Amino acid sequence: MALLEDVRPLGTELERSYEVYVRGRLKFRVQQIVYVAFSLDETVMGFAFPREERAALVAGEPHKFQMPPAADMRFNWVHADLAALHPAEARELIVDAWRMVVPLKVSRAYDLANPDGPG
Repeated sequence: MALLEDVRPLGTELERSYEVYVRGRLKFRVQQIVYVAFSLDETVMGFAFPREERAALVAGEPHKFQMPPAADMRFNWVHADLAALHPAEARELIVDAWRMVVPLKVSRAYDLANPDGPG
């Protein structure tokens, strides 16, 4: 069971990433691009994910993952139930979302510094 406390440090440790609060919701950004956002009650994590792969992700584990609301379907976005995720799985999803919004050289540098993946 993942909690916000399990993943929050990662969002500020990743290069170019910073946290903001928008209408009371914690979000992680690179420049102005949001790649992870948490619900007000911190039980749902929305994260960047390739549009063409999200239907398979949701269909494969519907107890963990949900499609975003209709208004957000145009974005590369998926929702996850934090309680259904293992902390390591949640950290991996955050790093993968971050990879979508940073230059390739930045994500490669992360891989060299973290050969075993996110803590």
